[in-house]
Amino acid sequence: MHQLSHKTLSPWHGTLNLIYSHRQGTTQLIHNQNQAPLKVQRPFYPEGQEICHSVILHTAGGVVGGDRLSCNIQLQPDSQALITTAAAGKIYRTNGLQARQTIEIKIDAGACLEWLPQETIVFNGAIYRQDLRVELAAGASFLGWEITRFGRTARGERFVQGEWRSHTEIWCQDKPLWIDRQFLPGTEAVFTSPHGLAGKPITGSLVWVGSAVSGEIVKKARNLWQGEGEIGVTSLEHGFLCRYRGTSTSEVRNWFIDVWQMVRDRGGFVPRVWQI
Repeated sequence: MHQLSHKTLSPWHGTLNLIYSHRQGTTQLIHNQNQAPLKVQRPFYPEGQEICHSVILHTAGGVVGGDRLSCNIQLQPDSQALITTAAAGKIYRTNGLQARQTIEIKIDAGACLEWLPQETIVFNGAIYRQDLRVELAAGASFLGWEITRFGRTARGERFVQGEWRSHTEIWCQDKPLWIDRQFLPGTEAVFTSPHGLAGKPITGSLVWVGSAVSGEIVKKARNLWQGEGEIGVTSLEHGFLCRYRGTSTSEVRNWFIDVWQMVRDRGGFVPRVWQI
């Protein structure tokens, strides 16, 4: 029903510009500029004033071909923010036009961003590209994850038409720390190939970048895994990377939450919107 109603509407060109600042012992959202369908809820502080939690809303309910979404986020020195989304993202079947989301993040010295969106559901027939670029200053850190479901598997749908592209870059002082380009064409062969989805419709990536990590940390991240899907943990020059391929959103999310809390080394308040 959503798909039919969206076809008659003009594409959205939504924007969201956020700036966080650390002032008098608290992280504040000092600049919030948006254009529909993107907006951010009022910041809240379930862990105390140091870490500002923000929830992004997509008021149209989903993304269709031709939509353009753009987010620009800056964390000023020593600020700390956790940003998530209010619900799973939905990328609807397209009439041939590509939908695109571009996110630019700048994290200044001593600042830390936890970018933890809920899963994205890519409908069969969607054409979608997402670009994420993170610029870190010296002493800054970033933890981000992405969980993608290809096809509405609860309805027996498989992603065998359309295409999905994801391009992530993390830089520090003009030096690339992690470049990740992914392309998944929607075909039966790729859906079933061991070099594609291997019949497993859910993938996940978690990356933490901030400082060198020991082999013990990598091992601990692996040992936190308790599910049935396929996983891998790889050390990076200034952090580490976790990958998942499987059939359960809850098992990859639970693993990612455990890894996230391990990185924090003090646990973390699980946002309420994840529990709905």
